[in-house]
Amino acid sequence: MFEKLFMLVKTNAGMAVIDNPVIPVKFHDAVINEASSSIIEVLKGQMENGKIKDLVKYFQFQDMYTTHNPLINSTVNKFANKLNNYYDIEPAAALTTAKALIKPVMQELMQQSSEKNNDFALNKLLGSLSGNNATGM
Repeated sequence: MFEKLFMLVKTNAGMAVIDNPVIPVKFHDAVINEASSSIIEVLKGQMENGKIKDLVKYFQFQDMYTTHNPLINSTVNKFANKLNNYYDIEPAAALTTAKALIKPVMQELMQQSSEKNNDFALNKLLGSLSGNNATGM
């Protein structure tokens, strides 16, 4: 599942990373990997902090959160901080880059999570995040 998430991020990385002059070519794959890991870290954090119900709610009722999804905002901020701290990208540019990449990836991930036989089906996603301990979803 994590490799497929990396590919989903890479597919959406065009304007935000690949064509972004503030990100040197030598860092493209690393930045895409940082975006993927930011998503995983935020999702795992929700589970580890006992917020699995909120996590499921964000995925099942994504239309309610079209303008303000706390899950997406947390992921954008985490990724922007990594861009700033590890790649020396100015905070404003890091935030713009993070929004341009994370929002569409998370929206696509949430959309695909409702498809039962998809690699990102909610039960598979939760299972992967928890070490395959999520059952009954």
